[in-house]
Amino acid sequence: MLRDRIFDLETPEDVQSFLRENPTSVIFKAGTCHKTMQGFGFLQEQLEGRDDLSVGLIRVVQARPASNFVAQETGITHQSPQVILYRDGQAVFDADNWNITPDVLADGLAQAPHSGAATPAVTGATSDLTPYVGLLERYLDGELDDREFEFAYTTTFRDDASLRSREEVEVLGSIFGDVDRHMEMHMMMGGRSDSNLVRQRAAAALERLRTLA
Repeated sequence: MLRDRIFDLETPEDVQSFLRENPTSVIFKAGTCHKTMQGFGFLQEQLEGRDDLSVGLIRVVQARPASNFVAQETGITHQSPQVILYRDGQAVFDADNWNITPDVLADGLAQAPHSGAATPAVTGATSDLTPYVGLLERYLDGELDDREFEFAYTTTFRDDASLRSREEVEVLGSIFGDVDRHMEMHMMMGGRSDSNLVRQRAAAALERLRTLA
């Protein structure tokens, strides 16, 4: 599994060691919002079938020196989230923010031919769905009204930079859609949203999240 091939990189020395041991690999810079969640979901989908590629994970806020080192060494302007593909120790492809899509990643990763299984990491990434399950349960139990739930849920989702599978991202985004556009939020606050439909989506999402947790 991909999570067994994810290495946390916090310092320039970590980056150098990772690339020395994994000259053909991927570095993923994780930011602090749901763009990171979505981008990593797409990356995970592409890499599940590429057991030759390990991932060096840089959580930018906590590991700024590592992020700056990568930008300095590659000449690639820092963004987050950001995917950088290395082949034989050289950066050959990068994608940033909303440009991290399945098609873009598939084309980029094709630049690194399959080269055998990668060395597993000691620890892998984990995903915590507890905040969402709790909000959905409180809403469906009547502890939160429509407005309270909408605000709490979309705020939680917008600020979520967790590394999640594409399936988790799809479930979490199934209630309000694209939270950046705020369309469902404004409709609900204006009293025009179909609260029954929102509750149906919430119930369906909760059932699926419980199977994934």
